[in-house]
Amino acid sequence: MQILPERPMVQTLGDSTIIVRFGSRLDENANRRAIGFAAALESEPVAGIVEIVPSLVSVLLRYDPLISRHQDIEGEIRLRLHGAQEDRAGAAHRIGVRFGGDAGPDLEEVAGLLKVSAEEFIARHNAVPLRVLATGFAPGFVYCGFHPEGLVLPRRDKVRALVPAGSVLFAAGQTAIAATDIPTGWHVIGHTYFSNFDPTAEPPTKLRAGDSVRFEVA
Repeated sequence: MQILPERPMVQTLGDSTIIVRFGSRLDENANRRAIGFAAALESEPVAGIVEIVPSLVSVLLRYDPLISRHQDIEGEIRLRLHGAQEDRAGAAHRIGVRFGGDAGPDLEEVAGLLKVSAEEFIARHNAVPLRVLATGFAPGFVYCGFHPEGLVLPRRDKVRALVPAGSVLFAAGQTAIAATDIPTGWHVIGHTYFSNFDPTAEPPTKLRAGDSVRFEVA
């Protein structure tokens, strides 16, 4: 039986923000639709919208009420949602990672929980490119997915008070990269010198939702 995608939900937040939700939970379809919709709005802007922020399953739109009325913005958004939504053709990146040891203190535990050797886990983790699902949570923090069912673990029971920028994190069928020092409940499996955040650059992040990332042993 085919599962139909959820109907997008348009919600008002405050007096100058609208959020469009493509799903009530994170899955491949909802994420692709959110990224595609954001990309479509960027290529064909709506008058008055000054910021477009795609998230895992939603797109936040901030508009200038001095330029366009709320009802006009919402009406145009709903009209656009009836059109075809295509995937964003993102850039491809290769990112080197030092796995295990001091760089990835949870690697052995993760491999054990998945009932594979550390070497096999690394090989399977790096086997295929992952899509950038979203950036956010902290400056430059990037979510990449999705791993197949055999590489899915929940987050740790305990949160680490701080992990350094460049930490490569693993949980919930995803791999993430911390671009700043942050607390985390994700498993730390490695470290990369790739930096996804430069506050002096425009845009400040190198990776964008819809890009692909191929992890490899550094």
